[in-house]
Amino acid sequence: MEKLTFYALSAPEKLDRIGAYLSERLIRDVGRHRYGYVCIAMEALDQLLMACHCQSINLFVESFLKMVAKLLESEKPNLQILGTNSFVKFANIEEDTPSYHRSYDFFVSRFSEMCHSSHGDPDVRARIRMSGIKGLQGVVRKTVNDELQANIWDPQHMDKIVPSLLFNLQQAENAESRSPSPLQAAEKEQELPAELAERCLRELLGRAAFGNIKNAIKPVLIHLDNHSLWEPKVFARGCFRIIMYSIQPQHSHLVIQQLLGHLDANSRSAAPIRAGIVEVLSEAAVIAASGSVGPTVLEVFNTLLRQLRLSIDYGLTGSYDAGAGSRKIKEHEERMFQEAVIKTIGSFSGTLPPYQQSEVMVFIMNKVPLPSSQHSLEPGSDGENRNRLTQIMLLKSLLQV
Repeated sequence: MEKLTFYALSAPEKLDRIGAYLSERLIRDVGRHRYGYVCIAMEALDQLLMACHCQSINLFVESFLKMVAKLLESEKPNLQILGTNSFVKFANIEEDTPSYHRSYDFFVSRFSEMCHSSHGDPDVRARIRMSGIKGLQGVVRKTVNDELQANIWDPQHMDKIVPSLLFNLQQAENAESRSPSPLQAAEKEQELPAELAERCLRELLGRAAFGNIKNAIKPVLIHLDNHSLWEPKVFARGCFRIIMYSIQPQHSHLVIQQLLGHLDANSRSAAPIRAGIVEVLSEAAVIAASGSVGPTVLEVFNTLLRQLRLSIDYGLTGSYDAGAGSRKIKEHEERMFQEAVIKTIGSFSGTLPPYQQSEVMVFIMNKVPLPSSQHSLEPGSDGENRNRLTQIMLLKSLLQV
């Protein structure tokens, strides 16, 4: 191996041919199930990659990634883990010259698939998931700071990476002792997939720039919707606690805006779901403090007050739609949602300076239906009830401010 490394360093123009030869050998050995030779070939590639940083490294990297992809395509867990470990080593190398045409689409898809592994053996399943998370972490590190590389913040990539990490966060399991494997890394892993997924998610969000926050947060909201995770609230609150503490402080209001938009989009969802979103909003506002509201102060309160009014209407009509086939609602759930909205209004107003709090109070007062106004009060008993409840809720909101 030392002779091969010396030869590659002495004649860097031969590096691509060395890579092509090793790649050909590895593909043949994988097909013939000669896994000992596969390990030797990957070890040789790893050492050459770590030793050589010449300008012709790009041609060698193509052969290297081709071999890693071949290992990841294998059904053997040990080969998948071996390929992932090699990719992680490659991801930590800073290349002298950028690559304009290299694509990591396959690796994002494959590592995301490994994160969702359902292998029958719990120990093997945990190792595969750990490898998948490490692989995604490697892809992010390799591409996130290089504008010439594939844009990892594109929705097509974020829609795979973020749900894979959240899936593993859900699957928190008790630590189990793992038996060492010859193809595993030399050190024995002690970390759980959930812990590594959280660390990877924090790193990903910490690197997100202003224009990328939306693409990173949207998959979180979709994941919580698809898996009905707003109602228990524990996981959703934990997720957004991670998000709010990980992103750069000046971007906090973007997360708040997306949550408000999501609340509007779910205005006809069940009250517990809306209450879950509102409680997450409240906690996010407290964490973000002065940066939570952003430039559109009154828009935040307008959205919350609109949801409050809709909830009052739902409580009075008993359904989310006027149609006969609409599902019935539970009044106590709507009351809980209304209390959550009022509490959230208090959380947001607590982050504002006094002069803006005064503006918010005036804004809320202008929303209160008064007897003196001609069009504010609605005729009939339903209208009177609606106006009375609206007045009560808005006054409660005013007290919170």
